[in-house]
Amino acid sequence: MKIILTREVSGLGVPGDIVEVADGYGRNYLVPRGSAIAWSKGAEKQITQIRRAQNSREIRGLDHANEIKAQLEGLAVTLKARAGDGGRLFGSVTEADVANAVKAAGGPTVDKKRVHLPGHIKTTGSHTVTIELHPDVVATVPVTVTGS
Repeated sequence: MKIILTREVSGLGVPGDIVEVADGYGRNYLVPRGSAIAWSKGAEKQITQIRRAQNSREIRGLDHANEIKAQLEGLAVTLKARAGDGGRLFGSVTEADVANAVKAAGGPTVDKKRVHLPGHIKTTGSHTVTIELHPDVVATVPVTVTGS
């Protein structure tokens, strides 16, 4: 079965790639989860839109990754979350919350899939979050969680 990837799938490719997979894997796993669409001539036209969106978020190389790392490590990221007595959060901080907080702090747009938390953040205070910008470049960002 020929499919067009809409998300990065480890072992297959990146968004916009046309790949050949087993019928069951494509029909029962990739397509229902939104990771791929069935290939057709019309769908192939969507590849240009997918690649254009990917290029706008993409880090263009090692030098660009190092520039973004310097920007990220110079930020003071503060995240507000609902907290109870003793600084315990109602719920936890997610990767998407951190990505939005980085953007709100004046940093570059970061894909939430590149953010790695040190376990579940369920308390207020200072936490260290890593952001994988490139296979060779990882930024460490201090995130301060405050109760609201």
